[in-house]
Amino acid sequence: MIVARILANGLDRRVAAFLVALVAIAIAVPALNLLLPPDNPLHVPTHVVALFGKYLCYALLALSLDLAWGFCGILSLGHGAFFALGGYAMGMYLMRQIGARGVYGNPELPDFMVFLNWKELPWYWYGFDQFWFAAIMALLVPGLLAFCFGWLAFRSRVTGVYLSIITQAMTYALLLAFFRNDMGFGGNNGLTDFKEILGFNVQSAGTRGALFAASALFLALGIAVTATVTRSKLGKLMVAVRDAESRTRFIGWRPERIKLFGFTLSAVMAGVAGALYVPQVGIINPSEFAPANSIEVVIWTAVGGRGTIVGPVIGAVLVNWAKSWFTVALPDMWLFALGALFVAVTLFLPRGIVGMWDQWRSGRKELRAVGVGSAEPTVETPIVRAKPVSAPALDASAPQPAE
Repeated sequence: MIVARILANGLDRRVAAFLVALVAIAIAVPALNLLLPPDNPLHVPTHVVALFGKYLCYALLALSLDLAWGFCGILSLGHGAFFALGGYAMGMYLMRQIGARGVYGNPELPDFMVFLNWKELPWYWYGFDQFWFAAIMALLVPGLLAFCFGWLAFRSRVTGVYLSIITQAMTYALLLAFFRNDMGFGGNNGLTDFKEILGFNVQSAGTRGALFAASALFLALGIAVTATVTRSKLGKLMVAVRDAESRTRFIGWRPERIKLFGFTLSAVMAGVAGALYVPQVGIINPSEFAPANSIEVVIWTAVGGRGTIVGPVIGAVLVNWAKSWFTVALPDMWLFALGALFVAVTLFLPRGIVGMWDQWRSGRKELRAVGVGSAEPTVETPIVRAKPVSAPALDASAPQPAE
């Protein structure tokens, strides 16, 4: 009851409708894939299920950035790092599940460690043979990194473009570190050749459908949590810090603590997105740390509309669908099209798709409130002017007051 009441108070009708749609998609798409024969026009191919499952993971990543950028004013150019760390946590679990079925048949060491002449499993790989441990690490590692980074940055009052540059430097440093073979994460090749997850073949249609449903449900959970937080008192403080940080500090609040909470929560959500992403694409490597990936997340959020919750989800799906289409139809022009899209949105849709829609609807409501645009003709009320009344004349015969 308490959870239901919190969710009911924190969700508006649009967000609630979006959640219902996601739950319906989580049920309908795997069912259309598994229950209908391939020759049925309503059948959803397995590769489409995997592709849109990847899009849903991107949508959760964009939503996590919206919490930090759209509501706290933290333009992070390093959210790809949290996404990749969550992916590596899940990838380590999937590598441990290969066991003796690898190329070298070593039941303990992954193939890349055998190839590099590692003699024993590093200590930081212990525990990743258990799914629950990998799931906790997918939340804990990105959250802990964001907490430590944010505590140092926000306490030092680093804001604006300087904070964005530092977040970009952070993800680039992780990119260089994970490229090294002696780090124990597969170097340039990363982690791949996954066999199973929770005992199920990771390539089977049933597993693909289950991963798609999990992605949709976790995206719905992320939207519900974001909407609940942002509509609470804490959410109002986050917006206050975004719009007037100095004024918020002068009235007695600690903006660094508010920003630290939003930044850490967004990093945890990004880690969940990465953990769901890896088993669906079948690989995780250091290229996920590339600063260009984090910049793309900013573009998805800007296209959909930052600070709107559902806008980044729509922007992530639309941009990545366009990317898939352009890379097939015009592979050499995709980057130019992405740049042109960002410039066009900045110039003509500064609030994003959902933001401009909200602005248009609010304008319509204001016009209706003042009676403009109504279909019924207005009837003018005649103005009746009162005739002036002259003061009565004084009668000389009337008795005068005694002096």
